[in-house]
Amino acid sequence: MHTPSSGFRTFTIAIAVVFGLVLLIGGIWLAALGGSWYYIIAGILFIATAILLRKLSSSALYVYAALVLGTVVWGLWEVGSDFFALAPRLDILGVFGLWLLIPAVTRGFNAKGAKIALSGTLAITIAVMAYSIFNDPQEIRGTLSAKQPTPAPIDGIADADWPAYGRTQSGLRYSPLNQINSDNVKDLQVAWTYHTGESKTENDSGETTNQVTPIKIGNNMYLCTTHQKLVSLDPSTGKEKWVFDPKLKSDNTFQHLTCRGVSYYDANNTVGFATSLQAKKSSSTECPRKVILPVNDGRIVAVNADTGKACSDFGHNGEVDLQKDMPFPYPGGYIPTSPPVVTGTTIIIGGSTTDNYSTQEPSGVIRGYDVNTGALLWVFDTGAEDPNQIPGPGQKYVNNSPNAWAPLAYDAKLDIVYVPTGVGTPDIWGGNRTKLHERYANSMLALNATTGKLVWNFQTTHHDLWDMDVPSQPTLADIKDKTGQTVPAIYVLTKTGNAFVLDRRNGQAIVPINERPVPQTVKRGPQTKGEFYSPTQPFSDFNLAPKDKLTDKQMWGATMFDQLICRVSFHRLNYDG
Repeated sequence: MHTPSSGFRTFTIAIAVVFGLVLLIGGIWLAALGGSWYYIIAGILFIATAILLRKLSSSALYVYAALVLGTVVWGLWEVGSDFFALAPRLDILGVFGLWLLIPAVTRGFNAKGAKIALSGTLAITIAVMAYSIFNDPQEIRGTLSAKQPTPAPIDGIADADWPAYGRTQSGLRYSPLNQINSDNVKDLQVAWTYHTGESKTENDSGETTNQVTPIKIGNNMYLCTTHQKLVSLDPSTGKEKWVFDPKLKSDNTFQHLTCRGVSYYDANNTVGFATSLQAKKSSSTECPRKVILPVNDGRIVAVNADTGKACSDFGHNGEVDLQKDMPFPYPGGYIPTSPPVVTGTTIIIGGSTTDNYSTQEPSGVIRGYDVNTGALLWVFDTGAEDPNQIPGPGQKYVNNSPNAWAPLAYDAKLDIVYVPTGVGTPDIWGGNRTKLHERYANSMLALNATTGKLVWNFQTTHHDLWDMDVPSQPTLADIKDKTGQTVPAIYVLTKTGNAFVLDRRNGQAIVPINERPVPQTVKRGPQTKGEFYSPTQPFSDFNLAPKDKLTDKQMWGATMFDQLICRVSFHRLNYDG
């Protein structure tokens, strides 16, 4: 007679069979590629558990207990007490083990001893996982014995202000304020909240995010919302002063919808910008203090910082069209998402282009505009033979040229802007790229901020096939070299784990960089026609990547099933090239 408990058990048996077959078939594939035999054994034991459950045998729980205990031992042998590496090996097993302890699964046969055995192995699993949380073998606890230097005050910036994305145009990211410290931070309470009233809608793009870093100058805080409204708040109370709406023309065809922040300019406070001010050509009586707002439909807007009104003497009614002279222009094809650098005379901005849709996309050109009038002063088109040539009538920028979507950094003394670039789309295939398209890809460009002329460039990845664009604002610091001399340095962080440390005056390596041969295994076929691997790649001695050779033991996954797929993929890539 069919009972609810027998139906529950039948369902459990079916799940065990499915799990077992997936692990067995995938495990055979992995073993054939030279990988671990564990998944074959686990698949067989899952199926054995199902068969014994069908026979109403308490041995089913003993078999499963052996699988759990064996997996704990195997997991510790492979990865040690690394919690995040153990979790995908044990999570599904633990949950299914608890499921087997439900009385409806074992009703009809004596499973008391088997339940004790399974409970014991699950308790061991929990204990191992709890231990691994606090004993990560990859965690290195260290101390700073030397007293850390306190940066000098910054001329023109009040201690309590944060007037740029990284506090300074150089991206210093240091605040001298010390009222909040490690002792009292636990006592902080919410002083105020502000709700923009925005949320993702059905008309927004798939990647709709809130990534803003507000800026603060005196009694004003400025932030941009997801839909690019510019908001001025009282930083003490959170009270809204004004809102400027650029009337963003976006829809769900945009690849991105985000605003990382805005930029600020005060004509009456240009301390530290003496070098750039030598080329000053304009002024503004209407907007001596302005906020520069990047808008995702391809515009920058200058807004009076006090009134919230568009600066009519900037561009056309306060706006500059970044789509002008773009090849293959379309809404959302070119998107400024990061706040521009602002010097004493110039707004310098890059932008994001659509990734991996086509080979007919807009240019990733970097441009400099007059900070008062919005007039185009210079261009640096990363895919052009002459990157500084401004398109004439009927001319366009180079399509698919590498873009600069991350924030830029600026050295005001040298009047050099540092531009982290990506790779021209598509970023995972380069069979169609010319030498010009790759010349400035995946690089740190040092440009004269007043003229746009190249000072130096350093490429972090050659012929990128892995989307290894330089993903963050570089860090500028003055450091001492081996001789004790102070050197102006730039730290270039990359997705490869390399941190390149260069002299920011000339791009020369401070920390040694070596060009090393890399594997040349490319699977030839119609889909990779014209493709190749760069024979070498640059490696910094300051390298955060694992020192040991990568193995399939280090493949990640949320569960044992997708981890199995990752391990198979790892061996296939090594096997097939």
